[in-house]
Amino acid sequence: MGKNIMIQGTMSNAGKSLLAAGLCRVLRQDGYTVAPFKSQNMALNSFITASGGEMGRAQVVQAEAAGIAPDVRMNPILLKPTTDMGSQVIVNGRPVGNMNAMEYYRRKAEFVPAVLEAYRSLESAYDVVVIEGAGSPAEINLKREDIVNMGLARLVDAPVLLVGDIDRGGVFAQLYGTVALLEEDERARIKGVVVNKFRGDRAILEPGLKILEELCGVPVAGVVPYLDVDIDDEDSLSARLDRSGGRRLIDIAVIRLPRISNFTDFAPFERYENVSVRYVDRVGDLHQPDLVLLPGTKSTIADLRWLRQSGLEAAVQRAASAGVPVMGICGGYQMLGRSVADPEGAEAEPGTEIAGMGLLEVDTVFAGEKVQRQTKGVFGSVEGPLRALSGLAYQGYEIHMGRAEGTLPVLMQNGNVYGTYLHGVFDAPGAADAVLKALCVRRGVDFARLGAFDAGAYRERQYDILAQAVRESLDMDLVYRILEKK
Repeated sequence: MGKNIMIQGTMSNAGKSLLAAGLCRVLRQDGYTVAPFKSQNMALNSFITASGGEMGRAQVVQAEAAGIAPDVRMNPILLKPTTDMGSQVIVNGRPVGNMNAMEYYRRKAEFVPAVLEAYRSLESAYDVVVIEGAGSPAEINLKREDIVNMGLARLVDAPVLLVGDIDRGGVFAQLYGTVALLEEDERARIKGVVVNKFRGDRAILEPGLKILEELCGVPVAGVVPYLDVDIDDEDSLSARLDRSGGRRLIDIAVIRLPRISNFTDFAPFERYENVSVRYVDRVGDLHQPDLVLLPGTKSTIADLRWLRQSGLEAAVQRAASAGVPVMGICGGYQMLGRSVADPEGAEAEPGTEIAGMGLLEVDTVFAGEKVQRQTKGVFGSVEGPLRALSGLAYQGYEIHMGRAEGTLPVLMQNGNVYGTYLHGVFDAPGAADAVLKALCVRRGVDFARLGAFDAGAYRERQYDILAQAVRESLDMDLVYRILEKK
């Protein structure tokens, strides 16, 4: 049987995903083959694997840190919220339907075999499986059918590190309160607690850490600093969505839709010192950007209505009329068209039809079968301000229910307005550079002032920085004893 260790948190966004990624990298550096695993992920930021399966982005990042290809076995259940009360349920990379919270809770036990099969398969193929929990193990109202925290730890006999977020305050109460609410057998699985996102001198914490160890009955396995690493975040809790700083040499405005998904599409632009990427949800914050981006969404129709009601639709239309390049990806692409129809009720009431923004000559009809595939090729002739994309190779993935009528190019355009179903379109070598060069020409800015870089090398360096911080702040001797179940 392979080794495993589980990272659980006192709450959502305690830093479990990043810590798990760092641990994956450390173990890989130490010569182990390692795979990440999260039985159930709730996120709109997803990815399509080479085999066409959909999984949460957090486990993609962890797989990259481990130096292996993403695989849906690493995230057998993905919940993609469609409303405040319901989600699309994806099992082993494929959608099985939309369920409200109560229906999913009632049926959760049905998915246990899929979870265990995925885990056992990884366990047999890798030296170590680093497991990430979800939310908190102390959600006492949800414990009966738990398959993500202590319920999973029990099923796969995993030791646990419990992580608390000191940056939000009350970390001692978080950690001890969580331990106190656990059953005796669950508490026995916790082998250490971790204080995460610390800013300051650890010596100040020491008196509290000693008391915490006495109260919890386990050692403090580490105090991890607040890490400033440029690694993709899991979901809309991401701090990048709150960025609304001032303009830099090139200014890009991303419309912050209520159900925004795959916002990591725009990460390549964020890594230039003199490029501002602002997430905008009010007309007054749009200003005069050099590029407007409409991101993907899990609810195109609902978010299009919001866009209309907020006044941002009219603001984007005015920007397009003024010659500003506007580009939509996936759901944002659908919004830019003439109409969006949902005859079968894939995401709205059956028979719903709504006018689009009218900026692209395309009509979208939602169908029951979801498109999930990786796509690569070469851009054909691109006109207008983004003509520099012409002839560049692209590689990305599609995730959408809607079908655009007719056979369309990978990049649809009408003057200075563009649309594509391709997520990751700016990750391809040269793609972000081509767009930024075009914007620089329009602004009369020297592209060299933006600071170009090797994206692949940059990403690997960020994982190494993360690993170094984790190695220096965790008691790795303790971690290895935990792995050996000593």
